[in-house]
Amino acid sequence: MTDTPSPADAQEIEATGHYVAVDLCGKTLEVVPTGAWRQSAMRKLRVGDMDGFLEDVLSPDSYERYLELDPTNDDLNAFLETAGSSSGDTLGKSSGSTRPSRSTRRK
Repeated sequence: MTDTPSPADAQEIEATGHYVAVDLCGKTLEVVPTGAWRQSAMRKLRVGDMDGFLEDVLSPDSYERYLELDPTNDDLNAFLETAGSSSGDTLGKSSGSTRPSRSTRRK
C-alpha cells in the first residue's frame, strides 16, 4: 500500500490522469483516483456489475490481475476503501448538508 497523499496531491494526481497503487490480495493494482471515476463506472457499481466497474477504473494490466486473483467481497470492499483513502477521498460518505431539512408550510 502507498502513503496517503495530501488532498492537494490527490487533486494533482486526478488532474494529470495518473493511477494510485492499491493492494488487493497481496498484489498491487493501479486504480484511477476515486474523484476521477466516471459516472458510467459508478452506475455499473450501483447495479453490481463489479467486473465492468473495475474494468473502467483499473489500468488494463491491473484488470487482468484482478480477474486472475478472483477476490472475495470482503477483499474488494477493503480494496475500494483503501483506493478512496489513497486518493484523498472517502467512499460511502455524502458530502451533502448535514442540516435537517425543514418542512415548508403553504398558506
